[in-house]
Amino acid sequence: MPKVVDREEQRRRIGAALLRLVAERGLDEVSVRTVASASGRSPGAVQKYFRTKEDMLTFAAELAGERIEQRMAGVSTALPLREALRELVLTTLPVDAERRAEATVQLVFAVHAAHHPRLAAIRRQVDQEIRQALAAWLESAGHESHATAVADAVIAVSDGLALRMLYAPQEHEQLLTALDRSLNALIPGPGSRAEPSLGGTAPDESGS
Repeated sequence: MPKVVDREEQRRRIGAALLRLVAERGLDEVSVRTVASASGRSPGAVQKYFRTKEDMLTFAAELAGERIEQRMAGVSTALPLREALRELVLTTLPVDAERRAEATVQLVFAVHAAHHPRLAAIRRQVDQEIRQALAAWLESAGHESHATAVADAVIAVSDGLALRMLYAPQEHEQLLTALDRSLNALIPGPGSRAEPSLGGTAPDESGS
């Protein structure tokens, strides 16, 4: 009896190999041949699932976005809002080897998307889905009037910190402090009923 091949599973395995290749060696090293080698297949086998390099990159970008959304979905909604937002941002920051590889891939794809409309469209879709999820979370926590603006600010903080952590890993602790100050400026601390602020400075953590 012929072996049944799960086409989608094969595509996902090839996409995962491409993501590893980008994280380890950069986008310039990606080709049908190198992805085939990384996935343990022949170039012809890879081309059964992806006709071109652009097709592979498009699928891999979708896979990378899916991984981020899955990791974010693992953050408990029972946490206090500010703590939950911190955990959400941490899912995207390169604070360990796995997340560093993912952040590297995200940065590479973001740069590539500037000149490739299909990839740019996927990036925008992922951003929009994350934005909507964050805004819905904020609204459920009682911040209806500021939800979208705060969601945009949190995403901007996350993107900026991820970039700096990639090229300045020695500054991780300093940058995590910057994350806390940013969230303090956006979300009131425990027991406070104040509305989130989109301006001003973070509270003085020294208590003075």
